[in-house]
Amino acid sequence: MSKSIKLLATLGFIALVAACAREQEEFVVVDPEPISTEPVQTGKF
Repeated sequence: MSKSIKLLATLGFIALVAACAREQEEFVVVDPEPISTEPVQTGKF
Protein backbone atom coordinates (compact mmCIF):
# COMPACT_ATOMS: atom_id res chain seq x y z
CA MET A 1 0.00 0.00 0.00
CA SER A 2 1.15 3.51 -0.60
CA LYS A 3 2.12 5.83 2.22
CA SER A 4 -0.87 8.12 1.67
CA ILE A 5 -3.37 5.25 2.02
CA LYS A 6 -1.65 4.04 5.20
CA LEU A 7 -1.68 7.58 6.59
CA LEU A 8 -5.38 8.05 5.83
CA ALA A 9 -6.24 4.67 7.35
CA THR A 10 -4.22 5.48 10.48
CA LEU A 11 -5.85 8.90 10.88
CA GLY A 12 -9.29 7.39 10.38
CA PHE A 13 -8.61 4.75 13.03
CA ILE A 14 -7.34 7.37 15.49
CA ALA A 15 -10.43 9.53 14.87
CA LEU A 16 -12.70 6.52 15.43
CA VAL A 17 -10.99 5.61 18.71
CA ALA A 18 -11.10 9.23 19.90
CA ALA A 19 -14.82 9.52 19.07
CA CYS A 20 -15.67 6.33 20.96
CA ALA A 21 -13.53 7.23 23.97
CA ARG A 22 -15.40 10.52 24.55
CA GLU A 23 -18.75 8.82 25.23
CA GLN A 24 -18.07 7.83 28.84
CA GLU A 25 -21.10 7.90 31.08
CA GLU A 26 -20.72 9.36 34.54
CA PHE A 27 -21.57 6.83 37.24
CA VAL A 28 -23.50 8.46 40.10
CA VAL A 29 -24.35 6.63 43.32
CA VAL A 30 -27.33 7.98 45.27
CA ASP A 31 -27.70 6.98 48.92
CA PRO A 32 -31.21 5.67 49.55
CA GLU A 33 -33.27 7.30 52.29
CA PRO A 34 -33.87 5.16 55.37
CA ILE A 35 -37.13 3.22 55.36
CA SER A 36 -37.88 3.89 59.03
CA THR A 37 -36.41 6.17 61.66
CA GLU A 38 -35.29 5.14 65.12
CA PRO A 39 -37.32 6.47 68.08
CA VAL A 40 -35.91 9.56 69.78
CA GLN A 41 -34.96 9.20 73.47
CA THR A 42 -36.89 11.69 75.62
CA GLY A 43 -35.45 10.69 78.99
CA LYS A 44 -38.70 9.08 80.19
CA PHE A 45 -39.08 5.37 80.76
